[in-house]
Amino acid sequence: MPAPSMRMTTEPRLTGLYRLLSWASPGFPIGAFSYSHGLEAAAAAGAVHDRATLERWIAASVGNGSGRIDADIARDAWRAAGAGDGAALAKANRRGMAYRATAELALESRQQGAAFVAAHEAAWASRRGDPVLLADEEEAICHAAAFGAAAARADIALADALAAYLQSFAANLISAGLRLGIIGQSDGQRILAALEPVVAAAVSAALGRDAEDFGSATFAADLASTAHETQYTRLFRS
Repeated sequence: MPAPSMRMTTEPRLTGLYRLLSWASPGFPIGAFSYSHGLEAAAAAGAVHDRATLERWIAASVGNGSGRIDADIARDAWRAAGAGDGAALAKANRRGMAYRATAELALESRQQGAAFVAAHEAAWASRRGDPVLLADEEEAICHAAAFGAAAARADIALADALAAYLQSFAANLISAGLRLGIIGQSDGQRILAALEPVVAAAVSAALGRDAEDFGSATFAADLASTAHETQYTRLFRS
């Protein structure tokens, strides 16, 4: 008797994994490399200056800062897109646009969201005739909402989508730390490995958190972002 084929059970999941890896990759053209999320100002002030301080900074951002906000927005967008609820999807997106502490953080989310949608529509949606991510093409789109909606429409599990998004968020801050000269490549990988349980805990918290329990509490990062807006010399846009 021939061995049973694995095609029917593995192909859809591998397709989703392939897309998720692509969308969370540093090579996906959303311009993430040009943003430091306030880290550049924190480095200039000496608040972040080595592996330990960078790891703590990123862990706080993932668990209690913009990572927490984005995880909730991506979750709500995923659920709305999966249910075909355009109104709920638009609401999640507007919330994601509104809850940004500074002008630079709002710009970062908006520009990455627009770039994500453009790349998705050009290369991925056209493959299956998938619908646009949000109905109102004139409205700004935050990155987390676009990512969550795309993941739902690709039948990617919510927990997997959140883990990929937050890992990508953390990896981009590590990359910024490398370019700012705070750490080297090996320490970057040590930080990424150390953040694995932090990302896992953030995903678990987002999955179980009530939609009304929304917000962040990383005042140092917010103040650093505010300072970055007027920083005289800088490498990054935020």
